[in-house]
Amino acid sequence: MENGSSCFFSCVGFLNFPILLIIGASTLLLFRILYVIHRSSKQLHNRPPGPLSTLIILGSGGHTAEMLNLLGVMQMDRFKPRYYIAAATDNMSLQKARVMEDTLKNKAEADTICTSDFLQIYRSREVGQSYITSVGTTLAALAHALWLMIKIRPQVILCNGPGTCIPLCAIAFVFKVFGIRWSSIFYVESIARVKRLSLSGLLLYKLRMADQVFVQWPQLKSKYPRANYVGHLM
Repeated sequence: MENGSSCFFSCVGFLNFPILLIIGASTLLLFRILYVIHRSSKQLHNRPPGPLSTLIILGSGGHTAEMLNLLGVMQMDRFKPRYYIAAATDNMSLQKARVMEDTLKNKAEADTICTSDFLQIYRSREVGQSYITSVGTTLAALAHALWLMIKIRPQVILCNGPGTCIPLCAIAFVFKVFGIRWSSIFYVESIARVKRLSLSGLLLYKLRMADQVFVQWPQLKSKYPRANYVGHLM
């Protein structure tokens, strides 16, 4: 009888081990996510020495114009090499970025010239595309974004609204959680957004994927208190 009881408890313990392992791993993962969120919310007072490799995400329309204007007032020598990414169907944004980089190279001295690269990423969903077919394109876009992030491994990510930033920022956040690479994500909301964040901004804000969210209108700061009001950058 005793042998039967001990065998029973041994079997129960063996069956419970995978469950306990899953609970333990889930708990560790939860604590790691909370740590990443806590650390990301703290402003950097001591930046790493030397320039920072920077990923700049461009978007069609006014997104690219605003981003290039923002870059124009930054100390660009602190952010290099620079990698520009735009959607595969958006050729104008990368052309504008190339023009800006050529202008910087003409002004810079030979020993301070920065290397820059221009890349494209698949869209998760095209305008008018059905939701059913968008499942496949979304998976392809995520796989492409993962490959790009492994290739670039940026220290800083700058974005201001295009939907292409979501898979890249989500993968960057996962890299933080698993200790693969710490990429500081800075999201600057478009000046056109006066009363509420764009969908991209809202996702990065609510899911706490962005280290810092910057807004250009005081109304947005009131509605989203964790955002940083910086006034009009345009």
